[in-house]
Amino acid sequence: MGEREFLIYLDPETRLCRYRHYHVWEGKEIIEFRIQLEILVAGEWYAVVRYDTAHGRLHCDILHPNGRQTKKWFDEYSTAEVLTFGQKDIVENCSLYRDRFLKEMNL
Repeated sequence: MGEREFLIYLDPETRLCRYRHYHVWEGKEIIEFRIQLEILVAGEWYAVVRYDTAHGRLHCDILHPNGRQTKKWFDEYSTAEVLTFGQKDIVENCSLYRDRFLKEMNL
């Protein structure tokens, strides 16, 4: 069994958005993961979107500044499919997610 975690800045020039990736594998299969988009606002990092295997079910959490979470479940998909989908979603839509979060913060 192995474990890996890393950060990638999605906007290397400004460093306002980063992608946090953590996964555990057994053999050739990923058995647990957590990936999330984090944004920097006024010197503080906020998690905005997270895909993970917590609660024993594949899901996505859309996080809101007031602490509320909106969940989307992926019961019909494999771990690899949700991990791939989540990575693509976070990278391609980081600006949209950031804008939504900032708007909800009234910034």
